[in-house]
This record gives sequence, C-alpha cells and structure tokens, in this order.
Amino acid sequence: MSPAGPPLPVVLLPVGVDDDALDACLGALEAGTPAGTQVWLADDAQAGPRGVALIQRWLTRTRLKADYTRRPQPLGEVAHLDEMLAACDGLDVVVLAPDAQPLPGWLNQLSACLANDAAIASVTPWCNAGEAAAWPRLGEVSAPPGDPQRMAQACAAMAATYPELPAAVSHAVALRGRARAKAGGLDLHSYRTWYAALIDLSLRLAGLGWRNVLCETAFVARGGEGGPGEGDLDALAARWPAWNARLAQFLMNDPLHDARERLADCHAQLGPEPQRELFG
Repeated sequence: MSPAGPPLPVVLLPVGVDDDALDACLGALEAGTPAGTQVWLADDAQAGPRGVALIQRWLTRTRLKADYTRRPQPLGEVAHLDEMLAACDGLDVVVLAPDAQPLPGWLNQLSACLANDAAIASVTPWCNAGEAAAWPRLGEVSAPPGDPQRMAQACAAMAATYPELPAAVSHAVALRGRARAKAGGLDLHSYRTWYAALIDLSLRLAGLGWRNVLCETAFVARGGEGGPGEGDLDALAARWPAWNARLAQFLMNDPLHDARERLADCHAQLGPEPQRELFG
C-alpha cells in the first residue's frame, strides 16, 4: 500500500442569506469534493427557515464529514470568520464563499499547491468572477462554466507554476495554518467584510515573506464578485498606501495573460462534450 498523502484542508463555509445560492453551493461541494472531507457550515444567524431546513436535509445524506453551527445572534462577518479560523488554529483551511460552486478536483489541487511550496500562505483558484484570478478575462465577471467537468479537466491539464497574486480573492482561498499563526487573526475593528479583511491578511502575510498565489489547476465558479463594505477601501488605503497602485499595476501589466491563454487552449483541446444521455 502506498502511504496516504497529507490531510486535505478543512472547508469553512460561512452560511449566507441566499437559499438558492446555498443550495447550489452544497450541491457542487458534494459533487466535487472527496468523501470524508471535513466541512464546517457556520451560520452567523443568517439563514432563514428554508435555508436551515436545506442544510439539515443535506447533512443527512452528504458523503462529507460535515458539521453545522448557528449563532443565536449575529456577530458580524469578519468577527464570525475570525472565530472560525481561531477554532481551526494550526490547521490548513479553505474558506469558501456561500455562493461559490467548486468544480471537481478543486480541493485536491489547492492542497497540492500548499504542499508544493512551504512559502505559500494563500492559494486562490481561477473563477469566472475572480477579479485578479478571473478567467477568461482579467477583472471581468463572466458566466459560470456551462460544463463544470470539462472546465475541471482543462484546469487539471495545466502546468502548475503558482504565479503570484497581489492578494487572495474571496470566492475561495486556501490558508496555511502556520502562516495564519504568524500573521495573527483578522482585523475585527477596521473592516466590515471578509473581502477587505482577506486583502489585509494577504498583505500582512506578504510582508512576513509568505506568498499569495494562483492555483492554475483549480476552478471555483461564482455568480458574482464579492465586494467591500462601507469604509473598507478607505481603511485599506490608510493602512496600505501602496495597495491601489499595486493592484492597478497588476491589472495593467496582466502577468496572468499567458496562463489564461493556456487554460483556454486546454479547454478547447478537450473537444465537444459527448452526449451523456446516449453514452453515459
């Protein structure tokens, strides 16, 4: 018997208010994630009765090792996620947006990225609405892949070079436990959203010598981009005066252009999808 690989990161899913998005997220998570993966659905008093019922039904049939917690009163997005990260002290985790739809193989690929280079602190997969990690066009919101399996296969065919990102992106991000411990927790007082708190965490990690990278071999779809809360951008600019210029330079220079083209080529080379109803 070959030795088992390193354990997969724990998947942290902060539950949102959109029941339909949650349903799609759980369906994609179930279909694309290895059985037995640890998943924590944490509800900051956001889900309504339909959402809670949906979660309870999913828990009875999932192949994943899933837990669900719900706070009686909301703590706030950043404070709630910081509480989740603190409970996973020392563990590698993946924070998944509540409206994300991970494609098959996503978690294994993110885990392989963390294992590839001990200097990597955060790993962001491709996304149709992934800002700096967007595909097929940088910084634009496109429709989710029409054929998730084909898109996943195209990503898996990519060479994994793990290029640098200006910061991790909030649709899905793997975080190394040891790096989080060095950087400290999230800033609960300066930011209203995970979107901004993640940028701040990424910049602190980079300042400590860690890397924030793209995983070219994984894709997590999303209905739309995340965004900052009121005052978040001002707080980021005050703490990190060079951030806006750094992001603008990345968008203008587009260092991921060739990687996106390679992924487009991999996708095209797969050819048309067979008729599954006839040949499945």
